[in-house]
Amino acid sequence: MMNKDFLKSKVTPIIAIILCYVLYLSGYFQILFAIPIVLLASGIEYGKGLFKSLGFQRSRRKAFDLLIIAPLAATGMVFLYIYVLVPGVTYLTGQPMDYSMFEQFEGNIAAIVGLLIFAAISGGFGEEILFRGYFMRQFTKFFGNSTLSNILNILIFGVIFGWIHMYQGISGQIITGIAGVMLATIFHLRKDDLWFTIAVHGFFDLIALGYYFYIA
Repeated sequence: MMNKDFLKSKVTPIIAIILCYVLYLSGYFQILFAIPIVLLASGIEYGKGLFKSLGFQRSRRKAFDLLIIAPLAATGMVFLYIYVLVPGVTYLTGQPMDYSMFEQFEGNIAAIVGLLIFAAISGGFGEEILFRGYFMRQFTKFFGNSTLSNILNILIFGVIFGWIHMYQGISGQIITGIAGVMLATIFHLRKDDLWFTIAVHGFFDLIALGYYFYIA
């Protein structure tokens, strides 16, 4: 009979990852639908320690880091995104990023506010819990914490992070993939501090969307 710990630590995360992948391929994938799956999987595997297993470290939840350092890091990423990545990647691919999905919100303040709230929930919390909190930490659990493993961990999930943003076109996928690598690197350097990467991602989305609607 299969060991119970083996089922929890090996089979459960594999099933959770497959379910997330199937949701995406089926065309019904939404980041908010994937979160309950990985939370349930973490609960089965870690019990009461499920949030800690994702990187929600209470001791790392410091106001100065989340309200000062994180927005500064996000601002730096936005400048890199706008003035280096977008023009550079667009020049290489010959194709501009596809912003068409955001056109419906232009001029509608209420819709823009709703979009910002959704971005904070799905991007800041959702994508960080899924990619950094669950996928990256599961990768480390399966393949160890060596230098090579960490590099592959960062690159693989950076590429996948870009891939799921295919609605932004090839340039958008590449740029978002690079942003995913940066967020994964921050997560690694901060020793899996999910609160911090959530804050950075959230502020990045707010600043970038604000720039798109009111400055660009």
